[in-house]
Amino acid sequence: MKYVDMHCDTITVLYKNHGSLKENSLHIDLNKMKNGECFLQNFAVFTDIAKEDSAYTDSCIDYYYAQLEENRDLIRPVYSYEDIEKNEKEGHINALLTLEEGSVIDNDLKYFYDRGVRMITLTWNYPNGIGYPNFVYSEDTYVDILRHINDKDGLTEFGIEYIKRMEELGIIIDVSHLSDKGFYDVLKYSSKPFVASHSNARSICSVARNLTDEMIIELSKRGGVMGLNYCSAFIEEDDHVYTSIEGMVRHIRHIAKVGGIDCIGLGSDFDGIGSTLEIKDASGMQKLYYELKKYFTEDEIEKIFFRNVLRVYKDNL
Repeated sequence: MKYVDMHCDTITVLYKNHGSLKENSLHIDLNKMKNGECFLQNFAVFTDIAKEDSAYTDSCIDYYYAQLEENRDLIRPVYSYEDIEKNEKEGHINALLTLEEGSVIDNDLKYFYDRGVRMITLTWNYPNGIGYPNFVYSEDTYVDILRHINDKDGLTEFGIEYIKRMEELGIIIDVSHLSDKGFYDVLKYSSKPFVASHSNARSICSVARNLTDEMIIELSKRGGVMGLNYCSAFIEEDDHVYTSIEGMVRHIRHIAKVGGIDCIGLGSDFDGIGSTLEIKDASGMQKLYYELKKYFTEDEIEKIFFRNVLRVYKDNL
């Protein structure tokens, strides 16, 4: 079954290593995507603002387009929902460009929209002028990072205007990494469906990067989608090494119970996580499909694998 993946860090890794999207040793390359039946892959450009700036982001975007052009017989970029339909008819995998760290826009969202960015994760692990994450990366230990909930600091005044401008342009708001308070600020000040591109259920695994049941319900009411993150630290309460398919399905079943089947998608975080995965890379995605068949109908699995995310894209792009 075809699938949409809302988050990976592959392009950033390839840029740093001068690697090829066609074939590499990472979680994602075109051969693995084809074998796993990938329909659409979001490619995030991650910028660590403690070390890099918007010039770095631009260079990564240049590399992304160079790789797409080099492999244009297999994969094509997405700028609008119509592109998704066109690429499917022509037999090409879809590629959607995203930013992970919203502050790199340098007050010019239109510039990055024109460069093809169609989703932005508002924060990474630093306060950034837009808002606050659930922890401060420069101060917290790894244990603190996983447990520190920030329900006091949300979007700034600039951040509120930022998300309104995103919606005007047609850029999807992504609240993964954002503080709890920031989540509710997005809910308050936005109007369209938004996403948590790579976050799981906090009641199953109580880390700060996951969503509470109340958040899941509110996201679902808005028509948004959360993408299952394959990182073991966000899947298993006491296992920060191995991600089992059983653990992944446990989160999906809980999210379906709490928020309904329409708010679940996939957001692997491939090439951004160090976990050992039972689904070893993009080529193994159908293993999840067969495990889900034990608990869900074919129509429900289609929603999880691609229909829910495509609905949000159609509403925004």
